[in-house]
Amino acid sequence: MTAQVMGRAGALAVPGVLSAEECTATAQFVLRQQCADGSIPWYDGSHLDPWDHVEAAMGLTAAGHWSAAWRALEWSAATQRKDGSWPMVRRGDRIEDAGADTNQCAYFAVGLWHYYLVTGRTDGLARLWPTVEAAINFVIRAQHPGGELGWAVGENGGVADFALLTGSASALQSIECACHIAATLGHDRPRWRWAGNRLAAALRERPEAFADRSRFSMDWYYPVLAGAIRGAAAQARIDDGWADFVRDGHGTQCVRDQPWVTSAESAELVAALDAAGETDRAIAVLADLQSLRDPDTGGYWTGRNLPDLVLWPQEQTSWAAAAVLLAADAVTQTTGGSALWRDAGWPGAVDELVDSEGVG
Repeated sequence: MTAQVMGRAGALAVPGVLSAEECTATAQFVLRQQCADGSIPWYDGSHLDPWDHVEAAMGLTAAGHWSAAWRALEWSAATQRKDGSWPMVRRGDRIEDAGADTNQCAYFAVGLWHYYLVTGRTDGLARLWPTVEAAINFVIRAQHPGGELGWAVGENGGVADFALLTGSASALQSIECACHIAATLGHDRPRWRWAGNRLAAALRERPEAFADRSRFSMDWYYPVLAGAIRGAAAQARIDDGWADFVRDGHGTQCVRDQPWVTSAESAELVAALDAAGETDRAIAVLADLQSLRDPDTGGYWTGRNLPDLVLWPQEQTSWAAAAVLLAADAVTQTTGGSALWRDAGWPGAVDELVDSEGVG
């Protein structure tokens, strides 16, 4: 995967679905949530987690607000703890949950690689390489013997005794992006490849290794979105879950057994469908989720309960808006980062086995 700089904001648009002006308004919505220090909470005055902060930065990158996105990435680097992690929840300068979610910590690599693909800034990769290296080393230390990732590391350093399918799939893409960064900068990290091989094998061959969260739509589409599953298997997985989760005219349910459609899951499904070659379906879902758009703010409501069509909760988050921008980029292939999910896919062959105690 190589950088392909395609231009700045204003270019994003999906004909008949999202105009360039609407995409610009959505990017402005995300910008309004960003704090002076570069951090991007869920919304003004809310809390922040490291994954959604990076997702919001990626939306700004795709929309051409490169300086704001860079400030967000630099904020992550400045607040990273010595062990390579970030706390799960913070509000301003106050940490509300000091534990670390492994997937959330790994995602910084995706955000930085996406920034490079859009901007071509190799100097950015080099400057924040220590942040990526520390984060990925932290994450793979939480890998279970079977290859799956303990979903969290407690404040005392203890690794959770169970793994989450969605988190592990997302972390696999993070490790893949970290390997791309390393290769671009001329670094070799065989331990990362070894960890990725084991994680990919667990995702593809050992579904019993993960806690049963099959009622959540993310467990349905995330292995496709993040590249753990590709080809005919990906299309079969999409088809198998379609009737359970997708509501025509509305978007994607968050969980199978609750009639609650959500903007972020719908936007992520758009990118997953595009990655699986289902572009027509992707654009249809993107069109449906526009029912959750607030034309006054450019933001997106978190979700809607279908029987009574009530918006709930009464919030519009930075990361949901960013996910829509990234989905629009994916289906239009507008920026150099638009193929991030199309190109994801850990290779099936084992590249290299190394001593699990080695530090790549």
